[in-house]
Amino acid sequence: MNDIEKLLIKKSKSGDIEAFEQLIFDYQKKAYNIALRIMGNQEDAKDMCQEAFIRIYKSIEGFKEQSSFSTWMYRIITNVCLDEIRKKKRNDAVSMDSTFETQDGEMHFEVASEDDSPEEAYIRAEKKRAILRAINELNEEYKTAIVLRDIQGFSYEEIANILCCSIGTVKSRINRGRNILKDKLRTVLELSNPSNVYIAERRD
Repeated sequence: MNDIEKLLIKKSKSGDIEAFEQLIFDYQKKAYNIALRIMGNQEDAKDMCQEAFIRIYKSIEGFKEQSSFSTWMYRIITNVCLDEIRKKKRNDAVSMDSTFETQDGEMHFEVASEDDSPEEAYIRAEKKRAILRAINELNEEYKTAIVLRDIQGFSYEEIANILCCSIGTVKSRINRGRNILKDKLRTVLELSNPSNVYIAERRD
């Protein structure tokens, strides 16, 4: 944390709302993207961010500054989303969307060629939808790890801090999640080679 951020944290702890708004400003977009990928739709993502920011403001006095503020903030965002998913499951009210909203380029799969025919472009679009749908259907612990690693680009250490678990656990969840995705896509897309569509292996 730099001196400016430390000062904003200090002011926020004393109840300065303007300082708090400045503090979270640079992190809001990434926080929203995390919520969007976990929740699967914009409305829920916005609601979860709003709830998380309120929770962060109310609990910032207890922030010990032993980790970075951003890591602490993303942990709360993630937990709020997971809590909501669990609550919906308990109430039997959860309905997984048929699509998983994302921005182009977030996932690493074949980029359409300018020479693609309409048929080829359609097939690629169908593959993309299948990939995103498969991610959305993952168990929440695998989905969260995949979102944080392969879509948001966090390091294993950062994910471990966000999820409050060991790096070994993070790697295990990511590997397991990727394997499940490959199995799903092998069936859904009838791929003879699952490497045709894959989750990128990021390096720290």
